[in-house]
Amino acid sequence: MRKRLTVAVVLAAMLLGTGVAAAQGQEEDKETKVKMQDLPPAVQQAVKEHSKGAKLRGLTQETKNGNTFYEAEMEVNGRTRDVTFDASGKLVSVEEEVAIDSIPAAAREAIKKAAGTGKITLVESVTEGGKTVYEAHIQKGPGKSEVEVKVDARGNSVK
Repeated sequence: MRKRLTVAVVLAAMLLGTGVAAAQGQEEDKETKVKMQDLPPAVQQAVKEHSKGAKLRGLTQETKNGNTFYEAEMEVNGRTRDVTFDASGKLVSVEEEVAIDSIPAAAREAIKKAAGTGKITLVESVTEGGKTVYEAHIQKGPGKSEVEVKVDARGNSVK
């Protein structure tokens, strides 16, 4: 009986520890809306520079792996552009809605092949660390959720 109680206590402690770790992990990647005046001065300046000629739609702050990032959501010529900065105002990534006909032919063909009879609802170019990939949102059928396909300029699948 004592052995069963010990096993039960150990299992309960393990489950409790897992739940706490999961909750902390959820908190870690939390994204919150912020206002321009809430941003560090360097980030405010970077947002102003990168949003010239654009309509600023919103700002968010996100913490990933202990690092804080700020994202400016914009609209430029009717298309979305999300620009991410680190806490020092350094550009981290740019995600822009693009026309499928404007991306490299190999990427375009790979996306169309992945879509099959589905509908391509959105194509974005994502530039991070000097590398650009193309993300397509594809609706596979009526009432079905969208899937995301990522490829590089050569049409190779990217994770």
